[in-house]
Amino acid sequence: MELSNKTEYALLALLELATCYSKGEHLQIREIAVLQNIPSRYLEQLLATLRRKGLIKSIRGAKGGYVLAREPGKITLLEALNCMEGLDPVVSSFDYHHQTVEGEVIQDVWQEARQAANAILQKYTLQDLCERRASKERRELMYYI
Repeated sequence: MELSNKTEYALLALLELATCYSKGEHLQIREIAVLQNIPSRYLEQLLATLRRKGLIKSIRGAKGGYVLAREPGKITLLEALNCMEGLDPVVSSFDYHHQTVEGEVIQDVWQEARQAANAILQKYTLQDLCERRASKERRELMYYI
């Protein structure tokens, strides 16, 4: 399983919005693009998808922007992944009409791996990403004499 650029960029944008959520601030596309080095035109498309799926809200006007639709602790990484990739991001091209025992065994293991990945992604929220980010930033600021 691999994280697509589309999903990675969406998660980076959501992370920036989650960081601003507690302050009641919103971010404009160009701000997110600069903070995370994401092409603005591509980011527009990603944010439109996130808005349509209900993860973010747009604020209209010259000083408008985007905010999370819910608290960061209530948006899971699995929800964000499903939003960008669809409900079943890994579709098998395996022909179920001509299955062999070996093919069934492979499909069983693959299904188990997907379920394990989904369980982990369901466990983590945008708030968890914010906390991990802050923790790593603090560690990088530490220096020793």
